[in-house]
Amino acid sequence: MGKKNKAGTNLGRQLIKDRFGHTPRRKVDNDTMLHTTELQDGYDWGRLNLSSVTEESSFNAFLRTAELAGTEFQAEKLNITFVNPKQRVGLLSKTQEQTMHQKHAEHRDQLKIPRRPKWTKETSADDLERAENEAFLSWRRDLALLQESEEILMTPYEKNLEFWRQLWRVVERSDVVVQIVDARNPLLFRSVDLERYVKEVDSNKLNMILVNKSDLLTLEQRQHWAQYFDCEGIRTAFYSATLVEEELKREAEAAKHAVDSPSSALELKQLREAAEEIQESLNAVEHTLDAIENKMKAKPTMVTDPKLPRLPTDKNSAHLLSRTELIEFLRHIYTGPRHTAQHVTIGMVGYPNVGKSSTINSLMTVKKVSVSATPGKTKRFQTLFLDNDILLCDCPGLVMPSFVLTKADMLLNGILPIDQMRDHVPAVNLLCERIPRHVLEDKYGIVIAKPLEGEDPDRPPFSEELLLAYGYNRGFMTSNGQPDQARSARYVLKDYVNGKLLFALGPPSVIQSEYHIFPERQRKPIEESQLPGQQQRAMRIDKSTSKELDQQFFTSKPSVAHVKGRTNFPHVRLANDGNLVTGEAPVKPWRNVKKERREKLRKKFSHLDEH
Repeated sequence: MGKKNKAGTNLGRQLIKDRFGHTPRRKVDNDTMLHTTELQDGYDWGRLNLSSVTEESSFNAFLRTAELAGTEFQAEKLNITFVNPKQRVGLLSKTQEQTMHQKHAEHRDQLKIPRRPKWTKETSADDLERAENEAFLSWRRDLALLQESEEILMTPYEKNLEFWRQLWRVVERSDVVVQIVDARNPLLFRSVDLERYVKEVDSNKLNMILVNKSDLLTLEQRQHWAQYFDCEGIRTAFYSATLVEEELKREAEAAKHAVDSPSSALELKQLREAAEEIQESLNAVEHTLDAIENKMKAKPTMVTDPKLPRLPTDKNSAHLLSRTELIEFLRHIYTGPRHTAQHVTIGMVGYPNVGKSSTINSLMTVKKVSVSATPGKTKRFQTLFLDNDILLCDCPGLVMPSFVLTKADMLLNGILPIDQMRDHVPAVNLLCERIPRHVLEDKYGIVIAKPLEGEDPDRPPFSEELLLAYGYNRGFMTSNGQPDQARSARYVLKDYVNGKLLFALGPPSVIQSEYHIFPERQRKPIEESQLPGQQQRAMRIDKSTSKELDQQFFTSKPSVAHVKGRTNFPHVRLANDGNLVTGEAPVKPWRNVKKERREKLRKKFSHLDEH
């Protein structure tokens, strides 16, 4: 066959050049692997999302600073670090944790929230706004200096002044300020400085803590927290919005089935007649009670129910309150002078994702507040009448400054959104340290790879070991046939945040191993050797074990002769009887083979696709 027509093969290339070949290309001035960015290149590098200052990342802040300074910068993209998966990546050692806890205790008094400056009726709006801005900037500067000087990690606290203004208004008009915290880690979501600020505004105001998601705790664990907050001198109630919402749904379904039944019409008629008779008798009794009450002196009634403490002098109870019990608790908890004489005002404050909106919706029995796990969903505070004498004042969800050890801790506590995380390894490593191996295997029905020879047999699994087993079991595979670890990590971390993988931190006065006791193994343990070979290879970090390496080494027979100084003798081989045998010169493999022939990459690298 003749040569191919070059004009035909170049036609496609020529068309591409005519269409795309004249686009100007930017060239780097130097020969290094640096990417130079000019500020005045037509792109608005200072463009930000003006909806909220909290959305400004460190990169955007750097670009804005560079633009204001009128300088240029170079970003080098060569800082690549290879991480060993068999390490506690992103976690602190025991010594580092103790050091950080000491720093947290020393600087706890510096962990403050912004205060509203003093103002009077003569203060103009511009002067007040200027004073608020100055005080807010000073507060942010102090926290930034604390983070830089002491190298302390904090929660990503709210940096928008408007949200803090909403908090100030809620505190000023509330008689009781309720902090809603997560029962699994109440101290992280509690702001002690907010309690101080409430007393600074008015000493008659009352602070209270509502421990939501308390159905995840046992009675003994709730008793530990009730005693702890008794020692702290703050009123506490235990509640579960999820449990109440489930009960309301069951009641609604039962009522719907009762209405649909054939005998419902007759029963409703009888109930209405009975209700009318009761109403008439109540009206008659009401006149008699009014006359008696006018003669009696008004005195507060003492309630002795151990499940429902109502007076401020009572101790905290570990009882899990229902909806009606919590409403009565809020009605009778405050006895001081009210902001509004007709009703008591309850201010609801809390982090995002602690169940603040769910708590309000469960109390109102209808959806009054939109539910979201991210801050900024509620822009303004809103007031809702729970009853004629109870007014709820809902504050926007605020992330207040609090000390944390690592970013992984914030992910597991639901402060940072899991869908936006970039590195899942530290968070999953921390989860594996908190949740034992047998609990993970029982929960997901998986078999996690056991430690190899020479490793601690009781060590917690690494993140890659858990994610490989989970991904293979669920069928989450990548394009090259390996378990998808990033996708698996999101499912596992969300199970932890939602309480399916339960771990609760206890008060500082209680030993953690005694506070939270994990259940015993439920499923019969399965040996790794009983699994299919493909699954065994997929769930291992090291694809070859030491036993396989030993077997491969000792079973292989020598096929070449070994002479001092040289081992490559292509014409000499070792016979079965141990004698050296010389053979003919091998045929050169490149003879009679076209140079253009290439082996398919799929065949060349097929050994990499094996699990």
